[in-house]
Amino acid sequence: MTNSGRHKAASASVALGMAALWLMAGCGTETSEKTDYIPAAPDYSDTQMWYTQLCDTQSANVADVLYYVSTWELDWQTDDGSTCHYADAAGSEEHRANMAIEISKIAAFMGTGNNFYSPYYRHMTLDIWATKSEEAIEKHYTAVSLHDVESSFDYYMEHLNGGRPFVIAGFSQGAKSVVELIKTMSDEELDKMIAAYVIGYKVPPSDTAESANLREAESETDLGKVICYNSVSDVKYIQPVIAATCAMCINPVNWRTDDEPATLHDTITVTKDTEHNVLVLNGYSGSEYKPIMGIINVGDFHSAEPWLYSECLAENIRKRIEAYNNK
Repeated sequence: MTNSGRHKAASASVALGMAALWLMAGCGTETSEKTDYIPAAPDYSDTQMWYTQLCDTQSANVADVLYYVSTWELDWQTDDGSTCHYADAAGSEEHRANMAIEISKIAAFMGTGNNFYSPYYRHMTLDIWATKSEEAIEKHYTAVSLHDVESSFDYYMEHLNGGRPFVIAGFSQGAKSVVELIKTMSDEELDKMIAAYVIGYKVPPSDTAESANLREAESETDLGKVICYNSVSDVKYIQPVIAATCAMCINPVNWRTDDEPATLHDTITVTKDTEHNVLVLNGYSGSEYKPIMGIINVGDFHSAEPWLYSECLAENIRKRIEAYNNK
């Protein structure tokens, strides 16, 4: 599919999803339950809709890192009492500031020596993830967020990328955004994609069956591949909405896809469970991260995913960029 064809198809899909969601929400009319509010879409030509950190030296070897943030907001009420299930990226400075807390910390280790871009988008609230089934989330709520994800990616490729190779990364809901984007990338875009980091979210087998673009990373420096992992203390704590069923997993400490254990920070043993495609950690409690709504940080280490492995990820991004430039 050509690049323009890909975006036309994606736009049509998003338009249908948006229409269904607006009908469900009411769009300013009374429903049998309540009217839900959908914030205005961000305009990505507005620099306020981006967190940007540019490399001081724009050499031929400089790459871009494009990052999609995780979930930061709870359901909130408008002045007229309507409920909103999305971050108000365009209208709320507070929401953008909340997202920037995570983004700035990611930029500190992913953006070093690279150009770093992260769009603010209307991500779904924690309430949606905690109270709705996966089927309901996909059917009724993803269209708004996906609209912004695809719009920001289109704007980035046309106006910000400048022909440079890029790394794409996301955490949690942002990682889901990365999976959705990769499925619709053109061959030209895939050729420029050094790697994709799907951190703290799954790549479902149905997605790999649907799209050959989603290819599992199998080593430390293979290119155009997906780096995906989720961490738990025991497989019984796998959270299905986040980590099951997953088609791939790589250990970000030793960059292996088998069950060879690796040692992190001298005290933590990280082993891939090859049956469930998750990482099982021994020697780490995750106690610094409190449970969230009873579904996150309860035997899993979801909130720790980017930070626990930050040194490994930073070094790996450097190595993959170097491999791309030397190919």
